[in-house]
Amino acid sequence: QVQLVESGGGLVQAGGSLRLSCAASGFTLDYYPIGWFRQAPGKEREGVSCISSSVDTTDYADSVKGRFTISRDNANNTVYLQMNSLKPEDTAVYYCAAAGRTGYGCYEDFYDYWGQGTQVTVSS
Repeated sequence: QVQLVESGGGLVQAGGSLRLSCAASGFTLDYYPIGWFRQAPGKEREGVSCISSSVDTTDYADSVKGRFTISRDNANNTVYLQMNSLKPEDTAVYYCAAAGRTGYGCYEDFYDYWGQGTQVTVSS
């Protein structure tokens, strides 16, 4: 059974940092593209960052470029999202997702498996 579990969310002041983790079970993460998405209250879910299976491609939303970094730890079957210089507008539930297919994409419909989400709250 494919499962993704996010962790690392919490409450942080503006300018602070958090590192989100996405741990997989039931499959090997390094074979598949992984994406991080977020949904703020009253807003649609949006893509934050994605990484290809070969790690040669990463994408970031314009709003997080230069502040967030996505990375893989294949030995631990985990993908991370390092978030620095956090802003109140980064407040959202963050989801990781895995695509059960070859190729690469950084949009919601490309991804097949989703975690339950972790709350990130940035206070001003």
